[in-house]
Amino acid sequence: MVYESIPRTVRILLLGEPGVGKTSLILSLVTEEFTEHVPPKAEEITIPADVTPEQVPTNIIDICVAEQTIEQVAEEIERAHVICIVFSVDRQDTLNKVASYWLPFVRENCSDEYRKPVILVGNKIDLIDYSVIDNIWDIAEEYPEVDRCIECSAKSLINVSEMFYNAQKAVLHPINPIYCIEEQELTEKCKRALTRIFKICDLDGDGVLDDYEVTMFQRKCFDSPLQLQVLDEVKSVIAQNIAGGIENDCITIKGFIFLHCLFIQRGRNETTWTVLRKFGYEESLELTHSYLYANIKIPVGCTSELSYKGQQFLTQLFEKYDKDKDGMLNPTELKNVFSCCPRIPWHNLRYTVPTNDKGYLTLQGWMCRWTLMTLLDLQNTSAYLAYLGFNFLENDTQKSAIHITREKKVDIAKKQSSRNVYQCHVIGPRSCGKTSICRSFLGIAHKKIKPHANERGDSNLSENCCINTVLVYGQEKYLVLKEIPITRVSDPLQPHEVNCDVACLVYDVAASRSFEYIARIYIKYFAESHIPVLIVGTKGDAMIARQEYILQPDVFCNKYQLLPPQLFNIRENKHDVFVKLATMAAFPHLKHFASLTGDNSSWWKAGIGVAAATVVGLVLIKMFSFQKR
Repeated sequence: MVYESIPRTVRILLLGEPGVGKTSLILSLVTEEFTEHVPPKAEEITIPADVTPEQVPTNIIDICVAEQTIEQVAEEIERAHVICIVFSVDRQDTLNKVASYWLPFVRENCSDEYRKPVILVGNKIDLIDYSVIDNIWDIAEEYPEVDRCIECSAKSLINVSEMFYNAQKAVLHPINPIYCIEEQELTEKCKRALTRIFKICDLDGDGVLDDYEVTMFQRKCFDSPLQLQVLDEVKSVIAQNIAGGIENDCITIKGFIFLHCLFIQRGRNETTWTVLRKFGYEESLELTHSYLYANIKIPVGCTSELSYKGQQFLTQLFEKYDKDKDGMLNPTELKNVFSCCPRIPWHNLRYTVPTNDKGYLTLQGWMCRWTLMTLLDLQNTSAYLAYLGFNFLENDTQKSAIHITREKKVDIAKKQSSRNVYQCHVIGPRSCGKTSICRSFLGIAHKKIKPHANERGDSNLSENCCINTVLVYGQEKYLVLKEIPITRVSDPLQPHEVNCDVACLVYDVAASRSFEYIARIYIKYFAESHIPVLIVGTKGDAMIARQEYILQPDVFCNKYQLLPPQLFNIRENKHDVFVKLATMAAFPHLKHFASLTGDNSSWWKAGIGVAAATVVGLVLIKMFSFQKR
């Protein structure tokens, strides 16, 4: 899959003194024979895409200084993609005008940011028996926009088609972005791009490309296998020309970069550009927008999750960069993962996902963080999957890494959610213990951890959020707790603060006016909605105060057919609260299940339903397998 930003057509402009053979070159290309009677100027020629090596339509424009004004010529330069300045090899004056007039004139009519490639064309080599290339290169050194110099003959048809092909190639595979002619080495931007490509292709992360990795690279970039003999020859060339280019019979990053430098020096720009475009680079050596951002739409009522393919890719990425194989990413390893990205895409991890005591990411925390970003910032997930090579390694766009869930109203109708990621909003008055619940969910309620100053990201979407895994009847689900900040009790909740898969309304059992707030919140926002609600009383180890409200918490819950208030004590870290929240989100039709039987039997019914569906699925699989035998 190639993401290109090359022109849809190539516009070639021929400039030069009268009588140098510009028109003859065009006519010889088209008719494949030399014409003695040549008009002053050829009409614009369009060469169809199917007859050009690069499969791109090409327009060729002739200039006649006797018939056109300077302004008209300048306008044609502005419209052109590449300029061929033609001189006659048997007339020194025409070569002199290339340096004294035409090159400065072209430069004046091109922007400083983008100098269009120039081809210097020495025509009429049938009239001399020597080469003038050495004299031309002296001029080229002063003008870096000169892509190459070609000697040809319109009369003898020598190098005519090659001249126009190289002009086309100068546009489609420009040298300036990738190679510095003065220094005779790759540009820094090209080196950075190739370094990213090398790291993506280094599948095992050992810092070198072995034969298998090189073969995979060759097959995916050029759709053809690399013969073992050819690979040995390539490695031999690298070893002979650059120290440290080959280690243990594998290609190092130095060898990889040298190889591309050699391609360009030998005029094979297209090889390097094919690789760059395969990995999403445009002419400016920036990743294209279409490569970074897959066109994924999330309908109203649906959410975005990682697909199995996305989870598999990210798991392999974690294992690749976990160099010490301790099951976690330390700061250095995490930095290495994102070394080819603009930055680490996350804020402080320690208060967001599960980590070890030092704040290092475990595989569980790593997957939680990607799951959270996919839910809240799908565009960012798409971009970073591209940076890290998903498009290349999976030979697909990021769409295959993402699963868009069905509408929530369908889940309610079918009496079971198909989602794997549930959003829970934690709502309550200030100082009621919302933050303690969220930290307890990550197992850090008692830990005083200072965030790393350098753990910065590019998104604020995960603020006040934490995520962890919860088992719902044996199935692993992700539960996202989002703390809804309350500035004043009288402030209304916004729609985005209410809409979620399950709500956790929190009050302080020791504060006599704490329950009144969440009771009013429930009646105003949740009583008539399809959102399940669990009421949680914090500081369960404290003296329980009588609430100054018309109904006490247990009576209130009974009246509105809710589960009884769940007492929560951070010292005990009651994980069953989180299991109940996730289960309520998984079975949204059981919003009022507490009143159905007066006990918790609906939990068991829901669980039995899941188990029964699993058993039926296994039986069907066995039946189909038996029938195929």
